[in-house]
Amino acid sequence: MNLGQAYFNGNWIDAPALAIPVTDLGFTLGATVVERLRTFAGAPFRVEAHLARLHNSLSIVGWNAVALTAEVRSAIAEFVRRNGALIAPGDDWNIVALATPGESADAARPTVCVHGGPMPFAAWASRFDSGVDVCLTDVRQTPANCWPPALKCRSRMHYYLADQEAARRCPGARAVLLDQRGFIGEASTANVVLYFADRGLVTPRLEGVLPGISQQVLFELADELGIAHGEADLLPDQFAVASEALLTSTSICVQPIVRHDGQPVGAGQPGPVYRKLLAAWSKKVGVDIAAQAVEFAKAR
Repeated sequence: MNLGQAYFNGNWIDAPALAIPVTDLGFTLGATVVERLRTFAGAPFRVEAHLARLHNSLSIVGWNAVALTAEVRSAIAEFVRRNGALIAPGDDWNIVALATPGESADAARPTVCVHGGPMPFAAWASRFDSGVDVCLTDVRQTPANCWPPALKCRSRMHYYLADQEAARRCPGARAVLLDQRGFIGEASTANVVLYFADRGLVTPRLEGVLPGISQQVLFELADELGIAHGEADLLPDQFAVASEALLTSTSICVQPIVRHDGQPVGAGQPGPVYRKLLAAWSKKVGVDIAAQAVEFAKAR
């Protein structure tokens, strides 16, 4: 398909021509601040929440957060205007916004880019019904004295190594990383939430993980449905006593974890709380999230 246009340092260019120099510090040091959004019915979802998190990340690394966030806000809106008609009716966009220091720490201006493409539904559409397997890896989350958990960045070698370990030990499973104390942290690129019949939804303590936009949506939906939620230090063996477990992220919204390290979570299949939350999310955005993914996965 026509991949449309991408924003790069103040200009709009054909997306296939998008390139960042290998000398850019985003490549040489992995010094890249990033946000990933998706659209529903063509409209970006929770833009201001993503931009607030971007602003916080930019502030952490000491860049001009106000100016760069404003630039990205404008580029996201223009991206949709320029590219919205290029996908089929009912399909949706995956949008990435990133910033780097440029080619040196004292570069005249940072590198700023907004690009995207159709949602990669084929990678995970079947998991809404079959569920997700996870593998608790020996690779740990980076400690906060390396960089704060609230910093959303592309320095992700720990995710890569965790995914490699999960692929060896539990083919087809997603990696879940523990924190430095041995408590459940995050999946690679997703938040983890457990559900207990007597406690409701419980997430790892928020100060220790990336604050998930989709995780926050999940808790808003839980409030609407009368489902309790909170945060706690969660040990790995609590997967075994949870009634259900979930992954949340921008792309998938919410999917059920049905096995951890080959052992069932709850009944070992998507549970009723997950079904209620997915239905409520679909109603909120006006799109049948699972059905859309299955439909367009076939066309990819």
